[in-house]
Amino acid sequence: MRRLFLLLPLLMLLAACASTGGSTMPPLTSTATVDLERYMGRWWVIANVPYFAERGKVATADIYALREDGRIANTYAYRKAFDKPEKTMAGVATVVPDTNNAQWRIAFFGGLVKADLLVMEVAPDYSWALIGHPGRKLAWIFAREQAMDEALYQQLRAKFAAWGYDPETLQRVPQFPAQVGQPGFQ
Repeated sequence: MRRLFLLLPLLMLLAACASTGGSTMPPLTSTATVDLERYMGRWWVIANVPYFAERGKVATADIYALREDGRIANTYAYRKAFDKPEKTMAGVATVVPDTNNAQWRIAFFGGLVKADLLVMEVAPDYSWALIGHPGRKLAWIFAREQAMDEALYQQLRAKFAAWGYDPETLQRVPQFPAQVGQPGFQ
């Protein structure tokens, strides 16, 4: 019963990721070219469009590592509060062929939960990355450092508007205790 309780929200995410929700906009696509070796490592989640699996988490990060089979190990690290231990959730990503490494299919829980994600843009020095979803339901701003300059954050947030997102849906993820409860943060 407990497994069913845990899987139900993940199945809801799958349904959200698979559906375009009747949007009149065409599916989001990416023209980015991603150097997978440079992309690997820890990315701090600076902001996202909150959804049940990430909402309310703090000090979150996605950690990527190339596997021998060519796929990518995807570890989501998070805390439920700053005084709680870090937890992780493991997934596996497959890069969609002929997408310049910009479109990934990620599976969690042995493939029960899957989602397509797009690396929309990466800084030339790989200091930040913008991640989207074909149906524009999900989005993330990643950075190699936990702290991001406010002006840069606003510039990156505005890029999502050009891709058809409502930038007001993006909310910052607290990476430091002083950010909890501040305007613009989850």
